[in-house]
Amino acid sequence: MTDDKVSENTFDIEALRAGEKGEFTRLVEAYSGSIYRLALKMLQDSQDAEDVLQETFIKVLNKISTFRGASNISTWIYRIATNEALMLLRRRKLPIYSADESFQIQDNDEQPKELEDWCCLPEKELMNSESRAYLDESIKALPYSLRIVFLLRDIEGFSTRQTAEILDITETAVKTRLSRGRMRLRELLSVYYGKQLKKLD
Repeated sequence: MTDDKVSENTFDIEALRAGEKGEFTRLVEAYSGSIYRLALKMLQDSQDAEDVLQETFIKVLNKISTFRGASNISTWIYRIATNEALMLLRRRKLPIYSADESFQIQDNDEQPKELEDWCCLPEKELMNSESRAYLDESIKALPYSLRIVFLLRDIEGFSTRQTAEILDITETAVKTRLSRGRMRLRELLSVYYGKQLKKLD
């Protein structure tokens, strides 16, 4: 979930609560990269991502004395960052959903319209820069409610329980949205890779 897979035990929580600058600097260095990337994928704007990053750590600094350790510190930080991104979206009056809203998907949306067998596609075709760019665009195309769960679970590597804590939703909701997000991504990517396969014929 961070560049160096930082251990939750790396940080001295008491030192952070006491306001020790060196320990807070270490915390920022450990999580700023992943928080920025998450915000960028959520908001799709580099300046907005910078704003979320800055506001996140301002709030972490101001509220660290209230952190009681009921959850991992990374979970707590990501929840602050996610809330900051949501508030920014609300200020823009963009269509988003409340954390406890149930997302309805029509029956004909449950299964992808087209799935291709990718077994015969060379690995270089799966991993090239064009493919990665298309994956990023496909993630952006997901409805926000599905995208944020996919980002936290499959990109940042949080567990189902941690994702539920960050978003303040049930674990069942996380599992449902992740499944739907993966299915929609598979549909989008199947069209792309189907075309790649035809080029190789």
